Amino acid sequence: MNCKDRRIERVNGFLPITKEELLEQGVEQPDFVYVIGDAYVDHPSFGHAVISRILEANGYSVAIISQPDWKDDKSITVFGEPRLGFLVASGNMDSMVNHYYVSKKRRQSDAYTPGGEAYKRPDNATVVYGNLIRRTYKEVPIIIGGIEASLRRLAHYDYWSDSFKRSILLDSQADLISYGMGEHSIVEIADALNSGISVKDITFIMGTVYKTRDISGIYDSIELPSYEEMKQDSKKYADSFALQYENTDPFTGNYLIEAYPNGVYVVQNPPSKPLTTEEMDYVYHLPYQRTYHPSYEEMGGVPAISEIKFSLISNRGCFGGCNFCALTFHQGRTMQVRSHESILQEAHLITEDKDFKGYIHDVGGPTANFRHPSCEKQLTQGVCKTKQCLFPSPCKNLTVDHSDYLKLMRKLREVPKVKKVFIRSGIRFDYLMEDADDTFFKELVEHHVSGQLKVAPEHISDAVLSKMGKPENAVYERFIKKYKKINEQLDKKQFLVPYLMSSHPGSTLKEAIELAEYLRDLGYMPEQVQDFYPTPSTVSTVMYYTGIDPRDGKNVYVCRNPHEKAMQRALIQYRNPKNYDLVYEALVSAGREDLIGFDKKCLIRPRAAVPSVGKKTSSPNGSVKDRRTKNTKSASFKKKTIRNVHKKK
Repeated sequence: MNCKDRRIERVNGFLPITKEELLEQGVEQPDFVYVIGDAYVDHPSFGHAVISRILEANGYSVAIISQPDWKDDKSITVFGEPRLGFLVASGNMDSMVNHYYVSKKRRQSDAYTPGGEAYKRPDNATVVYGNLIRRTYKEVPIIIGGIEASLRRLAHYDYWSDSFKRSILLDSQADLISYGMGEHSIVEIADALNSGISVKDITFIMGTVYKTRDISGIYDSIELPSYEEMKQDSKKYADSFALQYENTDPFTGNYLIEAYPNGVYVVQNPPSKPLTTEEMDYVYHLPYQRTYHPSYEEMGGVPAISEIKFSLISNRGCFGGCNFCALTFHQGRTMQVRSHESILQEAHLITEDKDFKGYIHDVGGPTANFRHPSCEKQLTQGVCKTKQCLFPSPCKNLTVDHSDYLKLMRKLREVPKVKKVFIRSGIRFDYLMEDADDTFFKELVEHHVSGQLKVAPEHISDAVLSKMGKPENAVYERFIKKYKKINEQLDKKQFLVPYLMSSHPGSTLKEAIELAEYLRDLGYMPEQVQDFYPTPSTVSTVMYYTGIDPRDGKNVYVCRNPHEKAMQRALIQYRNPKNYDLVYEALVSAGREDLIGFDKKCLIRPRAAVPSVGKKTSSPNGSVKDRRTKNTKSASFKKKTIRNVHKKK
């Protein structure tokens, strides 16, 4: 990482967010101005804090413009022109996911804004901020990063506009993308700019994307289908994505080239190398203030801090390979972990917080129980290009071992002032079931569950699970039985809370009904259901847009109709009276009227009344028809019939 420890005096306080704060710290012109879509929270769970502190540790000054008024060009001139360049990130969340539900309805709050106020950042924040800067500063280098830029680094499908978009590098008018987590690349970019290299000549840094008109000197490269080809033929996009997916590993990844009109090329360099344990420790030991900037206090603070204030990040990366997850494109599949000493040091630190009540809320990461590479080969040769570690079944080379995580959790339980240590980030139950040693499983149940363990089977239909990249339902069934057995052995009454997803590619009404029947037999109705959300750079989103599985080129059924999506979602919560009409229609449409009745196997009762006049619904063949009551006498007869049936029952 080449951290030079040229720290300056402000290292013990917050970074400046006003000109006055900058001058108080003895800096007139900052090296970088960081424009962010979130409130400024100086905590290692926030990307802007990590990148800023890394730069600071290398001797570079950083000033922050948080949530500028994008309708006012002057909002970007708070600190004047930075010496080296602007950094831009939309925030810890993609701005479109932050703003919209999957239904495309607006969210009414924002946990990353003071007081939880909504709409303090624009849609497509990275693009808007980039253009805002460029209008005022024509030549200053602009480097974009974070989740929004990383996942849009090449041409991509945009769900919210239902369109195929160019690389965000072009639309934002930026010069470089630092993709992935960015600690390595941002320091190399800063050093290159500081040495006098023009930003247009910074084409050699791993983990970056740049634009050029000359690709003659690029070797070991793959030329992807052009933007125009993909825009005209979505199958070309599926082909391109398959190549991108095979080149997400820093050890085996090639240079990727994407052509645009007028002789412009967008070039993606291979990913940065993963952080070593020593580098991870260094990143998390930087002098974060561990809370939001004090200026937000009068506005009610920043709600997001409550979720992470007493949680510990122990790892990065995930070799789970779920198709609806973008982690492969952002953090990668190679595990990166902190040492026990580093995590324990942070645990001791948070116990000194005045608000600490004795509970560590989480110890984990994308997948809590991954603490080492899936196999030894990954450390030197990278991950397999066309094979997954756990799907469709665990690889024969998979290393299954919870001993390190087990030791860590035992140490944390012994930290003074700690009453309980919970695990709330994802547990891969299929990986857990592969462990021949039940010690971790037993201690998980005994010490680290707060009455309910959240797991993510996502679905129960193997046809849908195969499109999700998840294990067969039989694996989850075995896990349920074992979890129940261990709870009985420990005389505990703890439950499982399964996360379920509706209308994922591959799911028809048939599979949605299968899931409803499964929940019926289980006697469980989830309080929340996640409808599939097509976010950029996931295998599942490519399926949604193209109708093609990029892994094998085969066609996939895709539920795009909002009404059918509503029916699939309603089936998971079929007991909710508000969902009755949708469930009824779904069962009739699928020819499953056998599930409408009074038998214990039925999902719903027959209609208690004829639908109100003028109500519209989709017929089984997908057309819309008016279901009007034309014969009031007939309607009255039906009501009487139903009442008589109830009396007999």
